[in-house]
Amino acid sequence: MPELDLRAPRLFVDAPLSPGQSVTLEQNQSNYLGNVLRLSAGESILVFNGRDGEWQAEIAGRKRPDSLTITAQTRPQDRLPDIAYVFAPLKHARLDYMVQKAVEMGASSLQPVLTRFTQVSRVNGERMRANVIEAAEQCGILSLAEVAEPVPFDRFLSQRESRRLLVFCDEAAEVENPLEALQGTSAAAGIDVLIGPEGGFAEEERALLLRQPQTLRLSLGPRILRADTAGVAALALVQAARGDWGGSG
Repeated sequence: MPELDLRAPRLFVDAPLSPGQSVTLEQNQSNYLGNVLRLSAGESILVFNGRDGEWQAEIAGRKRPDSLTITAQTRPQDRLPDIAYVFAPLKHARLDYMVQKAVEMGASSLQPVLTRFTQVSRVNGERMRANVIEAAEQCGILSLAEVAEPVPFDRFLSQRESRRLLVFCDEAAEVENPLEALQGTSAAAGIDVLIGPEGGFAEEERALLLRQPQTLRLSLGPRILRADTAGVAALALVQAARGDWGGSG
């Protein structure tokens, strides 16, 4: 496995990456490199685009950084495990936290769903995307999680691929060993990890979930967790049992 350099500045660029390629910096990227990091022409950073791996890039520009010249690849592109994080969105800072942690935990896609007790009816997709990029930049992640538009809860269930494992985290479920429960499932077609709103699922939503094929009703322990905490806990369990933490993803 190529060594991960966590000390070098990393930047996401939405451009093809190959040796000798020139990439024009956006104004906020130029400001970040020049005014925040105090970097200048001739110095190097790491860049990635979610498709072509990670590359070294040399800063160019007379008065301030205005472009990058791609030099050499440092890591090849990887692939995230097929884990969709499906969640009832929260408000502002807690939604930012939830998105960032889902990315750090290796989710490959983020799907907001609107349940009966969801606190938020509108979701800022651009802000979610910015949080995905920021988390990837800071944590050495190469593949960017996809951000989907919010959909009503029942529509999500009717449209999802029925062969995928649906991990339904439910505070009303009987407390059992969650790792053992996950290890007893099949996840060859991918996994949807579903976290409900702070008020929990309505009874009709829970009944609808229990009628779905390939569904695992999972308890996250004897204590009630906030939705953002539950997301981190559930993704950790899924990654440990069925994801890439064991080297099999």
